[in-house]
Amino acid sequence: MTHLASARLVLFLAMAPAIAACGESQRPQQAAPPPPTVTVAKPVKRSVVDRDEYVGRFIAVNSVEVRARVSGYLEQVHFRDGQMVKQGDLLFTVDKRSFQNAVDQARANLTQAKSNSAFTEADLQRAQQLVRDRTIAEQVFDQRQQAYRNAQSQVAAQEAAVRQAELDLQFTELRAPIDGRIGDRRVSPGNLVMGGTAGATTLLATIVSIDPIRFEFTFDEAAFLRYERLAKSLNDTSRGMTTPVSLRLLDEKEFVHQGKMDFVDNVIDRSSGTIRGRAQFTNTDGLFTPGMFARVQVPATEPYEALLVPDAAIGTDQGRKFVLVVGEANMAVAKYLTLGQALDGNLRVIKEGLTADDRVVVNGLMRARAGQKVNPQEEGATPPAAPGAPPAKTN
Repeated sequence: MTHLASARLVLFLAMAPAIAACGESQRPQQAAPPPPTVTVAKPVKRSVVDRDEYVGRFIAVNSVEVRARVSGYLEQVHFRDGQMVKQGDLLFTVDKRSFQNAVDQARANLTQAKSNSAFTEADLQRAQQLVRDRTIAEQVFDQRQQAYRNAQSQVAAQEAAVRQAELDLQFTELRAPIDGRIGDRRVSPGNLVMGGTAGATTLLATIVSIDPIRFEFTFDEAAFLRYERLAKSLNDTSRGMTTPVSLRLLDEKEFVHQGKMDFVDNVIDRSSGTIRGRAQFTNTDGLFTPGMFARVQVPATEPYEALLVPDAAIGTDQGRKFVLVVGEANMAVAKYLTLGQALDGNLRVIKEGLTADDRVVVNGLMRARAGQKVNPQEEGATPPAAPGAPPAKTN
């Protein structure tokens, strides 16, 4: 490279920063982005009641096992498996012929006993006159008295035998003892069923009542103490037995079914530290079925005034819940909260962290940042028109 070329390269390198600076000064500076627009609203005030939630199962108010009370061959089934039955409906029939014969024989024996009683009574009346006339001895008179009393006892025994035979005949027809839904038949016609009162009796079917129905669940000792103190503060001497509760099924989102508590057990289970509670619900449409799972809400406090915000306004920061509040100079400030229960309408009770005058960001939480300015728009107000946009039409 020649001496002249080297001098030109050195001069170019020396002038390069100045040329670059000149270019930068001529480039237009970018304007800062406007603050994000967010919707703000004050917390909602509402009288609420804290509720505890439990999982439990439905149980029938009445459940009856239909068993034969007399032995014999099953003759007929008078229901369809799973149908609703009324108290007194005929369900099963056992072969009656042998039991009808027993009734006829018992009635015949009763007729014979009554005839014998009438004869001994007439014989005793004759003996009373003869003993007064000293025609017969006192011993003969006593014998006739004894014969009459024996005849009377035989009449009573045969009357009892007739009643028992008629009762056994009645037991050949098995009727529903309660209203409810019957399960499937366990024995088909033609099979021998064993009756009686011992454990070897034959189970024919099971009936459970449907309306009303009970819901059984358990809660811990701390909850039990809380409910007891709440009942005392309300001067409720029934231990909360009439407390209204609400329930939802597994495929429902809201607690739409209403019922009342009707029982709290008298002991706490020492193995689990829980106590059993029970509520009762109407079930006119038969939707609730014994054994079905559901969730129940039980009032845990007296009504109190609470602040509520939408769930969409609540953010999470490393496990802590917060909302953004618009403060002075439209600066977004994070406030950390203690949350309460969720209510209908996607509102959440705020236990601690907010005041009634805070302007909470309810829409646009993802656009705003704590410590940055925002453009707050009151909830329900008409948003400002964009530059160059036509004015909004009014009716």
